[in-house]
Amino acid sequence: MSDRTATPRRTSGDEPARRSLTGRLQDTLSNAAEEHRANADSKAPRGNRARRASGRQPRRARLRLTRIDPWSVMKTSFLLSVAFGVVTFVAIFMVWSVLGAAGVWDSINSAVASIVEGDSGNSTFDITDYVGMSRVLGFTLIVSVLDVVLLTAIATLTAFLYNLAAALLGGIEVTLAEDEK
Repeated sequence: MSDRTATPRRTSGDEPARRSLTGRLQDTLSNAAEEHRANADSKAPRGNRARRASGRQPRRARLRLTRIDPWSVMKTSFLLSVAFGVVTFVAIFMVWSVLGAAGVWDSINSAVASIVEGDSGNSTFDITDYVGMSRVLGFTLIVSVLDVVLLTAIATLTAFLYNLAAALLGGIEVTLAEDEK
């Protein structure tokens, strides 16, 4: 397999320091062809990694991600955003339950009553009228539903946009390597 070490560039008077686009493309294509030949000429039997020679490099495959299926992106993002919404709802419920059990709301009510009313003691202020569990959970439910709709739409739109960009530019190139176990 070809070694991908960078060779130092010579900067003599007759060779420019920067190569042309055509030269770089030819180098890239020749490196890909060498790597393909090295992968195709593999003498080790497939599926038997234990008998691989110790000095041999792992096989590599260069793949290009050219299309993402928008339908699968939509399904996956919908399920993940629903799970995120459920986790958010349960977390808010637990936090408000713990705050209520700890007596935070009663201490806030007594602090506000002592500041506003003074020593009279007959206050009608109740913090749970403003941030009670039913109001907070209702707001959390609305935000979670909006989150599901928006995240699903944004992820699907992103898949469409990626497909358009990949059609023009070729997609993302990924190099995969085999384990040496």
